[in-house]
Amino acid sequence: MATKGNTALQKGIPSTKDAFVVIVKTEWNAHIVNKLESGAKKSLKEQGAKFKIITVPGAFEIPFAIKAYQENAKQKADAFIALGTVIRGDTPHFDYVCKAVTDGVVSLNMLLDVPTIFGILTVDTEQQAIERIGGIHGHKGEEAAITALKMIILNQSFSK
Repeated sequence: MATKGNTALQKGIPSTKDAFVVIVKTEWNAHIVNKLESGAKKSLKEQGAKFKIITVPGAFEIPFAIKAYQENAKQKADAFIALGTVIRGDTPHFDYVCKAVTDGVVSLNMLLDVPTIFGILTVDTEQQAIERIGGIHGHKGEEAAITALKMIILNQSFSK
C-alpha cells in the first residue's frame, strides 16, 4: 500500500545545475500524465536542471524511446524519467503492459550508463491515480524528478 508520499525524499537534494533530464511520457491518460509531467518539471526547475519532453503513444513504447534517444541524440541525458498511467481494465492487457514497461525500465537501468526512473502509475482505478498526482499519496511526478536528481549525483560520484 502506498504511503502519503515520501516526505524524506524532499530533504537533501544536491545541487544539479548542469543536469539534463529527459522525460518520456505517454499520450494515454493524458489528463493524469500531464499532471505527473507538471510536477516533474516543477521539481527540476526548482533545482536548476534542464529537461526535454518526449511523448510516446503508450507505456509499452517508453523503453524503446529512452534507448533510442540515448543512442542517437547529440545531447546525452544524465537521467531519464518514464511517466505514464496504466489503469486496470477488464482484460489481462493491464498485466502485460505493466510487466513489459517495468521489465523495460529495469533493463535500461542495467544497459545504459545513466539511471531511468520509474514514474509509471499502475493503478486499479482512476481515483487511485488522482490520489498520486497531488492527492493523499503525494505527487509521484515530483518524487520521480527528485529521485532522478539524486541518482544523477550518485552516478557522477562514481567517476570521481
